[in-house]
Amino acid sequence: MSFDEQLFILNKKKYLTGESRPKVDCILCEVCKNNPEVENMLVWKNDMFAVSVNLYPYTSGHVLIFPLRHITEPSQLTDNEVICMHKIQTFTIETLKKLYNPGGFNIGFNVGYCSGASIEHLHQHIVPRYKRELGFIDVIAGAKIFIEDPHESMKNLRKAFKDFKN
Repeated sequence: MSFDEQLFILNKKKYLTGESRPKVDCILCEVCKNNPEVENMLVWKNDMFAVSVNLYPYTSGHVLIFPLRHITEPSQLTDNEVICMHKIQTFTIETLKKLYNPGGFNIGFNVGYCSGASIEHLHQHIVPRYKRELGFIDVIAGAKIFIEDPHESMKNLRKAFKDFKN
């Protein structure tokens, strides 16, 4: 198995090559519209933002926070959106701590294709990190990472977000 084949999340290669990617202009916009052609992993939504489990997670509890309006860069967020997103981010992190007990988090945006962004709609990743995760050397050596099914994560997080008001 070659190096580049090892660095993909299980089942994501077909998505990245377009083989299993829905034929829509923007997946996240279509998730917000409840388009049946797009798998919807939505956990929570208000009038400005949505929280969704990543269909191809790096770890258990990997979520995306994204604005409902289609923008591509953080600089396009309004002041109100920045405040709202921060509140959602804080609640999400605290919720993930309670549900999954991670040892830390990676939090950030991939802006533009060269950064690794596979969706041209601004979205923030919150990736819980755990003590016993495989490291980079383990991954290139061929070890496999088994994580919680994202559909199970979605169920757990929907319950936790049920009463969240922003």
